Amino acid sequence: MKNLKVLSIVGISAFALFSFTMVVQAKWDVPAKYKSMKNPTDASDKENAAEGKALFSKNCTSCHGKKGQGDGSKAPELKGDMGDFTSAAFQKQTDGELFYKITEGREDMPSFKKKIANDEDRWLVVNYLRTLKK
Repeated sequence: MKNLKVLSIVGISAFALFSFTMVVQAKWDVPAKYKSMKNPTDASDKENAAEGKALFSKNCTSCHGKKGQGDGSKAPELKGDMGDFTSAAFQKQTDGELFYKITEGREDMPSFKKKIANDEDRWLVVNYLRTLKK
C-alpha cells in the first residue's frame, strides 16, 4: 500500500511537471516567410524610436513590464511565460519573427493587427524591442 501511494505521488508529480513544462516551453512556430522579412522602418530615426516606445508603453507594459522583463502588472494572472526581451535568446529572433508574434499573437498574447492596425507601427515596436537588449 505504501508503494502504491509513493507511485501515485510520483506519477502525479511527473504529470504536473510535464504539463507545466509544455505550457512554459511550448515552441512558437513562425512561418518561414516571416523569419526572413526585413524591417522596412528606420530604427535610427528619432521620431520612429519615440513612436515605437510610446506604442510599447501603451500596449505592452501591462504584461511585459516597462523594461520588457516579463514583470508587468498583469503577468501574474497569465498562464504563459511573458518572456524577457532583454535576453540574448529573445534578441536572436529576427525582426520578422517578432513582427509575426506581435501581429498574430497566441494564447495569452493577443493579436495586435487590429489594435495597432498600421503594419509600420508594429515594425516600430520591433525596433523598440531591440533597444531593450542587455
